[in-house]
Amino acid sequence: MGLLLRLQFVAPVGTINYQFLLHGHSHTAMLGWVYLALFSLIYHFFIPKNGETAQKFNRLFWITEVAVIGMMVTFPLQGYAVFSIIFATLHIFSSYYFVRLVWKNQQIDSLAERCLLKTALFFMILSTCGIWCLGPAVGLLGKTSAFYQIAIQFFLHFQFNGWFIIAVLALLFHQVQLKVNDKTFLSFYRWLIVGTVLTFALPVSWYLSSPVLTWANGIGVVVQLIAFAKLVLMLRPHIGVFYARLSTIEKTVYSFALLSLGLKVVVQLVVLFPDMALLSHQIRNFVIGFIHMIMLGIITGFLLGFLLNVNVINRKNRFSGYGIKIFLMGFVLTEFLLFAQGGNLFFNWNLIPMYHQNLFLSSIWLVVGIIMIIFSTANLKNSLK
Repeated sequence: MGLLLRLQFVAPVGTINYQFLLHGHSHTAMLGWVYLALFSLIYHFFIPKNGETAQKFNRLFWITEVAVIGMMVTFPLQGYAVFSIIFATLHIFSSYYFVRLVWKNQQIDSLAERCLLKTALFFMILSTCGIWCLGPAVGLLGKTSAFYQIAIQFFLHFQFNGWFIIAVLALLFHQVQLKVNDKTFLSFYRWLIVGTVLTFALPVSWYLSSPVLTWANGIGVVVQLIAFAKLVLMLRPHIGVFYARLSTIEKTVYSFALLSLGLKVVVQLVVLFPDMALLSHQIRNFVIGFIHMIMLGIITGFLLGFLLNVNVINRKNRFSGYGIKIFLMGFVLTEFLLFAQGGNLFFNWNLIPMYHQNLFLSSIWLVVGIIMIIFSTANLKNSLK
């Protein structure tokens, strides 16, 4: 779907509504890929496997799957309309029940893992407040209002930076078997939460002008940097032992994800300058590049690592290894083009020749890599039989 969006700038297909397809792409990526992967991994690592609990999670998984497929089909056809809203609402209520099941059934001894997981689930619920505000926003002020736009940004910010990233950190702590005293962890945790909340001031500042928002975001970015430094210090004594038991492709994926997380923190330091904070929204290349850095670099990077660890993706299969490398190559190429073109627009330099054509061609590698990974998991399933 993302590849088809980029094709629209090269050879437009007249029957396709770009905005509708964009909604379908974003909902499928966030709720179909990331949400369902986190659902499965959280169940696998943190939930005891008794019969009744397993049945509840299994039924909920397939109800959620129906909601995702419904959104995948209806959003490209009609955008936000009756059926797409029904499926989106079904997903929201399914996610609430998921939180209830995890909260009730989790058995986690580690304070760090338990605290991060519950916080991630809290942010997931909190993010949906933005969705519930969309109806009143449209009815009272319209889709062009600041209220409507801020409600969307509220959902996206706390989905990406709250639910997704913090859930990934909970899984990372579990995989690394991070042994850290409670005082050290809680220090990191407080900085992490404060940074997550305060950096929401940046998307708000795109629609409401106030020096308070500028200061809040600036403090949030610095706090986020401190949290990342504390995370590195916690991981450093354990990462060598963790890497020693990984395959080459697992080391590549985890290193890539950690590097992307560091780059995210560094990139956000740029918005300490008010002019750059405004341009970060106005230059669409930067916006798309940053979102994909989080989705494909950080979150997908870690998820691929976790799936390799549990052998859902066969780490010994060369086909899956090549697929992951091709996917990462496509990610690097597309990110380079997005940020380079954004830089050219910012500095008023010459634009990249055949930019959209090159971006489309680079995106093909993402699709090829994903298809290869899917086929490797199918082969693994057959071999297990």
